[in-house]
Amino acid sequence: MQKLHDYEHSDLDERTKAAMRLMDHLGQNKGEMPAEDYESLREQFTEDELVDLGMAGAFLHGWQRFIETFGIRPDDAVEPNACPWEPS
Repeated sequence: MQKLHDYEHSDLDERTKAAMRLMDHLGQNKGEMPAEDYESLREQFTEDELVDLGMAGAFLHGWQRFIETFGIRPDDAVEPNACPWEPS
């Protein structure tokens, strides 16, 4: 888990780092990806893999926004503020 916190400076392989950059970019909604990050992705993944990776990332980030928007809590939540985004 610690490697993911600072993946750029970890010993993770370049393929994983490129994927992590894409996920960060999708999650931060910063517009177009920098050319060097896009080129790194193209070196590490086929076009089909990029589509799959991008769609999975977009779905996961969108799903998170969906559950936050509607205040969805896990079925077994018992605390009044079980969602981490709600103030205590």
